[in-house]
Amino acid sequence: MTIRKRVAAALCVSCLTWAQDIAPIRPQAPVIIRPYLAVRVPPARLANSERLSELVRAGMLYLTAQDAIALALENNIDIEVSRYNPFISQWQLERSQAGGALPGVPSGASQAGSVASGQGVAGSQAAAGVSNPGARSNGSSSNATVSQIGPVTQNLDPILQESSTFSHLSSPQPNEVQSGVFNLIQTTHVYTGSYQQGYLLGGIATVNYSEHYLGENASSDLLNPTVAPSVSVSLQQNLLRGFGIAANARTITVSRMNLNTTELNFKTQVVSVVTQVLNAYYNLAAEYEDLRAKTGASETAQRFVNDVKRQIEIGSVAPTDLIAAETTAASSAQAVVDSNVTLQQQEVSLKNLISRTGPADPVLANVRIIPIDSIAIPAADNLLPIDQMVRQALTNRSDLASELAGEKANEVNSLGTKNGILPTLDGFVTESAAGLAGIPGTVSVDGLTESGNKYFAGGIGTALGQVFRRNFPTESAGAFYSEPLRNRQAQADYSIDLLSLRQTQLTNRKDLNQVEVDVRNGVVALQQARARLDAAVKNRQLQQELFDAEEKRFRLGASTSYNVAVQQRDLISAQSTAVGAQVAYYTARVSLDQTLGITLEANHISMDEVKSGKIARISSPPANVHGQ
Repeated sequence: MTIRKRVAAALCVSCLTWAQDIAPIRPQAPVIIRPYLAVRVPPARLANSERLSELVRAGMLYLTAQDAIALALENNIDIEVSRYNPFISQWQLERSQAGGALPGVPSGASQAGSVASGQGVAGSQAAAGVSNPGARSNGSSSNATVSQIGPVTQNLDPILQESSTFSHLSSPQPNEVQSGVFNLIQTTHVYTGSYQQGYLLGGIATVNYSEHYLGENASSDLLNPTVAPSVSVSLQQNLLRGFGIAANARTITVSRMNLNTTELNFKTQVVSVVTQVLNAYYNLAAEYEDLRAKTGASETAQRFVNDVKRQIEIGSVAPTDLIAAETTAASSAQAVVDSNVTLQQQEVSLKNLISRTGPADPVLANVRIIPIDSIAIPAADNLLPIDQMVRQALTNRSDLASELAGEKANEVNSLGTKNGILPTLDGFVTESAAGLAGIPGTVSVDGLTESGNKYFAGGIGTALGQVFRRNFPTESAGAFYSEPLRNRQAQADYSIDLLSLRQTQLTNRKDLNQVEVDVRNGVVALQQARARLDAAVKNRQLQQELFDAEEKRFRLGASTSYNVAVQQRDLISAQSTAVGAQVAYYTARVSLDQTLGITLEANHISMDEVKSGKIARISSPPANVHGQ
């Protein structure tokens, strides 16, 4: 098995873990026509997975944190877009293995009505360097120049070309001495074929075959009609610029490296989405807690208004005390409205993360998301020592691994620009053989009769026999040398490439150094969040006790409604602060996991499942949905 086939087989195996619903489908046809049939790519998957509709009950979407993650891994559009990148990288590798110049290079060739040198009147005129002013041009060719940094890799896929041309030409002859006619009529059949194969060392081998048939009305021809086949084998090798496997295979090497880089980037995208989902989910859970707290505070404020009214009726408090109580009740009611709006905004954010069709999806449009999991604060953080966490981050972070892989790819690419500094020196060797056959005729010139050589009597078989017996061989060898004076462009290209590589190396080193800073900052942020959470929880408890005591004193006539309103306001603020502190702690924990590169492990996420787009875990709403 060739190296290319082994690579292709390895790629097929690596594709098995990726989503087969989006995988390009190669054509199934006989091998002779298969390369010329287009690959089919399935339509984009725009529908959500069944898991989403299964979790909706009575207009409610009941979600655990793991359910939210599973929905995002199956439905998030950013992740779905990233699933295509490995397939793109595989096709880029396949194109690199084919070699060649940049895409979109036009070329043209024409041979209509051509004859072999020396064949017939036109061929003898061409061989003598004589042009006929009355002859018509039958074709033209042109090639575009492609500028590419470094040598262009030869076409590594074999190229087989064949063309056939049939023509009938009429050419006026101002001098009839050679042709014997004033209107030279030619019938030509031209068949050409070539096989070309490039190789990574920097050369190209070519086999050419041509056959020219000519029949004309010239009375001066000793052979008419004639057939002139030829076969040539040539080998051209770059000896300086463009020489060497390392320089010519650099795009293949980089494309192979990009396969791994693509998977690293995909993992980075998954980590980013999972982090967003966790933050959105627990922000939503916190908003529900905040809404419950503010709703309870509003109900308490309204009850207090009723208590003040009863106190006024019995004359134990002044009527002006009702103003403070009603002001507090109005503020509490407004806080409930504001909290509910914020909750709805958090719902929209989470819906957008777990659905391909966004909040406008008919299944989600009017659905309320009910988070089942509340924020759980561990008794202790149980963090590893800083140096161990830094090593953990350097080992697990896919974004850092991707940066280092990109640096190595740039180093490989620089081999091409370095090789491009060399002058051009090409060596070539050509071996060819020709044949000629036709029907001998008799020509009278100045009273003398001349007959065609019997050696050339015959048809294509006779001519091919001459070719393969090498009766008329031609060998040639030579070299082509070119050097740009001063060579500033190539020098500048390589210098720019190296300078950019040094910048990349320094940037990557900065990012690696930043890891320890990020880890330390993450630990400090988590510790600070825990301290604030402990203080907020304690303050909420104290404010609840102060409010309860102040309300009791009011009922006993030892306090005023204003004092109760102040205590209630402080209690509402303490409750919101405590909820915010819980969210801040969990956000710090999630951020630290992302910094350490353990987000997927901490949430029991399998990359193989993510690649396939189908998460194995089973989701189901709680048994008693009405009790939620």
